[in-house]
Amino acid sequence: MRFLDLTWKGVPMRYFDLHCDTMTECALKNIPLRRNFLHVDLDTVQGWERYVQCYAVWLPDELRGEPAWQRFLQVAERFSQEVEKNAGCLRQLRAPGDLDSLEESGRHGAILTVESSAVLGGRLERIQDLRRLGVRMCTLTWNGETELGRGVLAPGNTGLTGLGRQAVPLMEEAGILIDLSHASPELFWDVAEMARKPLVASHSNAKEVCAHPRNLEKSQFEAIRNSGGLVGLNFYKAFLNDLPEKACMEDVLRHADYFLSLGGEDTLAMGGDWDGADLPADMPGLSAIPALYELFLRHYPEALVEKLFYGNAARLFREQELL
Repeated sequence: MRFLDLTWKGVPMRYFDLHCDTMTECALKNIPLRRNFLHVDLDTVQGWERYVQCYAVWLPDELRGEPAWQRFLQVAERFSQEVEKNAGCLRQLRAPGDLDSLEESGRHGAILTVESSAVLGGRLERIQDLRRLGVRMCTLTWNGETELGRGVLAPGNTGLTGLGRQAVPLMEEAGILIDLSHASPELFWDVAEMARKPLVASHSNAKEVCAHPRNLEKSQFEAIRNSGGLVGLNFYKAFLNDLPEKACMEDVLRHADYFLSLGGEDTLAMGGDWDGADLPADMPGLSAIPALYELFLRHYPEALVEKLFYGNAARLFREQELL
């Protein structure tokens, strides 16, 4: 069994990650969450003091309507099975107080999220179904267009649809954070204008550092910061470096430096995009987190690093009374 000593100067390291596609991989390929070849493996985190992972149900753009809903149910069922099978070390977080009790128990916290509002199939009543199943965050799109709005790689210049304008307040009322990673610029600003809750981009980097269209403009990051929201640093090579083949762990630090220069001390978090992205050679999966943590500690005070790796994300979910 692999074991990583996640301590620094005798202080246990804590890690909260806003996005992975691991559970979707587990469901579609029948891979266990423990003892696998994926970026996220429960054996890797044995001994970690505190670790919380958002597990996204990813819906590709070719899935719409009832097939998208059925894919969600398939992955959500696998999520439930993995939580039950690994109950000794894994717990789903879905209600206020769950995060506090998790920290006392030392177990790994699992949060169910969705990547693409195609899950709704255009039916707003399904928002309550998502809430009932414990979903706590949902992107409005993947790269294409959904019934709620346009993704960043879809042609056109549109943002929220009429149905999307109805869905935003309903999702907020249901305690589901609206995730603006993958949103077109128009969709981003439509949501920013009407949202009453903090904005989140769970796995997006800085366009100033890497010009990929999936990354955030300065003004977008500032809007998220001003809302009290979160931006999770993405470890995908193409979002880290304009020359993806040269991407490395140092690039994560470059994006963090830029966001911190914009006053992002309370905004920045981690959103690795595990099992949904091609990673740098020196970041093969969760096993790279201790080295990344140490790299950040060589550049920033320990209190700031703790906020980036755990505290900021934990604070938002608590403040919004989601966990």
